Formats: sequence, structure tokens, C-alpha cells
Amino acid sequence: MKYYNSKTITGTSVEALRPMIEEELQKEGFGVLTEIDIQATMKKKLDKDYLPHLILGACNPVYADKVLSIEPSISTMLPCNVTLRELGNGNVEVSVIDPSAAMSGVGNPDLEIPAKEVQEKLMQFLNNL
Repeated sequence: MKYYNSKTITGTSVEALRPMIEEELQKEGFGVLTEIDIQATMKKKLDKDYLPHLILGACNPVYADKVLSIEPSISTMLPCNVTLRELGNGNVEVSVIDPSAAMSGVGNPDLEIPAKEVQEKLMQFLNNL
């Protein structure tokens, strides 16, 4: 089972694309709670060079509340990761987690509907890019 979905955006950079990513996430009810800069972290910790690569922790509070009400320990799987990764040719891959794939391992069938609904919102976000 594929655990993510992605789209490649041509002729841009992570830095240039970031504002549009946040704007489109907001349209689907998500805010960005966290950011991990892979490029900076790998340089600092391992002195290794990476192309620009961000992990954004996106949260839709309505759905976070729904899944936490069903399965409180699901907090270990929140927020939803959205990544922006420069490919080195003027293109950026934008990837989103597949919540249905991620939550399927929990084994709680009550999570299936909200996971599918979040997946639909994340796919709409990708389609809007």
C-alpha cells in the first residue's frame, strides 16, 4: 500500500512555493504547526549537504478532534506531514501522507471514515497546486 501521494511542481523552489502551500492548506482547513528543515538539520548534525527539503506538520483541528475522540493514542500519528523537496532540476515534489494507509495499522474501523475524509482534503490540496 502506498503511504503517500505527491505532485511535482515545475519551475520553482521550496522557498518560492512555501507561501502557496500554506495558503492552499488553509483552504482545506489545515494550519502548519511544525516545520523541520531537513537541509539545515543534516548539515548541522552530519555535515551532509541536501537540497532544500521541508517537512510541514499540518493539522486540521476538526479532524484532529474527531480522531482523538475515537482513539486518544492516535496523537502519536499527528499532525499530517506535508513535504516540499527540491529535485535539483528546478522542480519541487510536494508530498502528503495518506492518512488511510497510516491509520489502517491501528486496527480501529471507526477511524476509516475520518481518515478517508482527511485524505480527500489532502488530495484536493494537491490538485489545487
